[in-house]
Amino acid sequence: MKLNQVAKTVVLGLGVLLASSAFASNKGALHVREPLEFNGQHLSPGEYQLNWDGTGANVEVSFMQGKREVAKATAKVVELDRASSDDSVIVDHTTGKATISQVRFGGKKYALVIGPTEKAEMSDGTNK
Repeated sequence: MKLNQVAKTVVLGLGVLLASSAFASNKGALHVREPLEFNGQHLSPGEYQLNWDGTGANVEVSFMQGKREVAKATAKVVELDRASSDDSVIVDHTTGKATISQVRFGGKKYALVIGPTEKAEMSDGTNK
């Protein structure tokens, strides 16, 4: 009888542990060196912590400075051909403003893409 109760407790504990890890958020650090736009929101130069939940086409990304959220938007998590060597931001200057289009994380084979894209690829800076 006691063994049955212990087994139920262990199973319940494992279920809670697995459920909490399934909903764990992802994080990444980012250093911004110039004023940037992120989904129409202004980001000043400085250190930011990015937080998002899930994977796929619709993740909510929050740019945090300390405990303060300074920007939030929907992004897409895309797989890269190879891991990024450093944390970096891909900036689009075509609109006349420096707008974040992609955020990559050192050692990770994924990126956060803001705006439309088919596939993110690692580039060595040469045109092919």
